[in-house]
Amino acid sequence: MLKTKLPIYLASQSPRRKILLKQIGLKFTSFSFDLDEKIFDNESPVKTVKRLASQKMIVAETIKSDGIIITADTIVVLKGKIIGKPKNKKDAKTILEQLSKNKHFVYTGFAIKNSVSNKIIIDYEKTEVTFRELSSKEIKDYIASGSPMDKAGAYGIQDDFGAVFVSKINGCYYNVVGLPLSKVYSALKEILIER
Repeated sequence: MLKTKLPIYLASQSPRRKILLKQIGLKFTSFSFDLDEKIFDNESPVKTVKRLASQKMIVAETIKSDGIIITADTIVVLKGKIIGKPKNKKDAKTILEQLSKNKHFVYTGFAIKNSVSNKIIIDYEKTEVTFRELSSKEIKDYIASGSPMDKAGAYGIQDDFGAVFVSKINGCYYNVVGLPLSKVYSALKEILIER
């Protein structure tokens, strides 16, 4: 169990990230803000998620500056192309059709900062995910549920229905949900060490 007298903040309104942090017994307050999450064509996935997590940290610190702040960003990469959240239902359909019968990678970058000591850890995780073949009805029904619209890659591995799209996973499951718990926990332990 992680213990600190400092307040802990999650700079995200992602319900999935909140559940994951509660799972490891973390007591925290969450908040969110708008940030234009730009994706650059020539930037590697690792650089992208670390940059976005860092940019979120810069903004988050202007809102809360008295404790531990956690930021994160998740992307899906298919055949070298970064896929973010779908822009609309048509985009979600295109993304799911591309993921069908294919292997893709999920990257999550995260930043954890102790605003009091100024210590920061920025890291990432990568997980390989394979989809089985999806029928057009499955894709249509899933989009109708509304679930794909706020998720990178237009699916949630933890969803009641999204879970059955995945035939194989190689790496950290929690990373695909939105936060690589083991790495985040280790980083928090390091951040909380009093020197």
